This record gives sequence, C-alpha cells and structure tokens, in this order.
Amino acid sequence: MSPELQQVRAEFSRLQRRLAECGRTMRAPPPEPTSCCGRGCNGCVWEGFYAAAAYWIEEAGALLSA
Repeated sequence: MSPELQQVRAEFSRLQRRLAECGRTMRAPPPEPTSCCGRGCNGCVWEGFYAAAAYWIEEAGALLSA
C-alpha cells in the first residue's frame, strides 16, 4: 500500500469521525479502484480516485466549517 493511499484512508477516517461527532452526515468517500492494470497508464483509475478523494476531503472540511 502506498503512503499516499494510507494518508487518504486516514483522512477519510478522521473526517468521518469528526462528522459523526458533530452530528453531520455526508455521502460516503469514493471507493478505491479495483481495475488498475499496473502499467502506469495516462489517466489511471488511481488518478481519478485521488482527484475524487481530494474533492471529498474538501467538501467534508467545508461542511465541518459551516
């Protein structure tokens, strides 16, 4: 598992915990890809996942700040 994936998982967990503590609800974080071929394709499914993860983290942060 990459350090970047570990960091994203930890941030998802931290934010979900904070949302629950504040009584806030939000859609589930994006699922991790299962179809990567491992060839380093341009537009890899992991690139899409990390972009979606960054957006989810940003939205969760905004919801907690509101």
